Amino acid sequence: MEITVYRDRPIAREAKTLPAAIYNLSHSLIARSPAGVVFVPIRGMQMLAILDDEEFVFLDGQYKSWVEIAWQHFQPQARTALDEPVPYDAVIYHPDGTKNLNRLMAEFPRTLYALSEKDKIDGPAKVLKFEARHPPGTDTIT
Repeated sequence: MEITVYRDRPIAREAKTLPAAIYNLSHSLIARSPAGVVFVPIRGMQMLAILDDEEFVFLDGQYKSWVEIAWQHFQPQARTALDEPVPYDAVIYHPDGTKNLNRLMAEFPRTLYALSEKDKIDGPAKVLKFEARHPPGTDTIT
């Protein structure tokens, strides 16, 4: 799928940190994607997140292909352990982005975990036993 997105000049930029579990899960989903891009529909907010190695952009359903918020300049190298938060810049392109940023921090992880569960197999593997069939003509009839 191909989507063209547009962005205006940023109206705000804020240094943030992303919890390690969310950063790590995001990048494991990106690694599993053949195109290296993951589309995450955040239905609770009517938003679409587009994730790649460089940035995460969030499009509002009302403004369609215009970026409302972008998370950029992730710095995983700044952490000393994999379970530490990852610094990044939250860039706001639309006035609604400021109010949606905090809500996004609750909705995005929930949606990301649900998406990651779709490819998991629940429970242990099972071996199915099929009854052996006799080759044609070998059945005995009495």
